[in-house]
Amino acid sequence: MRDRDRDTTSDNPEDALMRQARRRVRLKTGFLTHLLVYVLVNLGLFLLNASTGGAHWHQFPLFGWGIGLAIHGIVTFFSLTGDDWRQRMLDNEVRRLRERQR
Repeated sequence: MRDRDRDTTSDNPEDALMRQARRRVRLKTGFLTHLLVYVLVNLGLFLLNASTGGAHWHQFPLFGWGIGLAIHGIVTFFSLTGDDWRQRMLDNEVRRLRERQR
């Protein structure tokens, strides 16, 4: 987490919500930026390849980078959907520890 998102002086729920919203927006915009660059660069490579009339060499970066983009998308998806999962796990662990103390 970045320093600007850490707010140790306030336990305000609105501040925590804003930090979470900023994090989620960063994840989404990061992936969308990656996707846009992928499309533009690979379109340029395709046009360059088509203008030279050579073999279909543009497919190699398309597929290789596509794998990286897919991994980025999966990580982003699970990071966005994982917030509730982490909270449920934390709640379960707190409940188990409290039961153990009894």
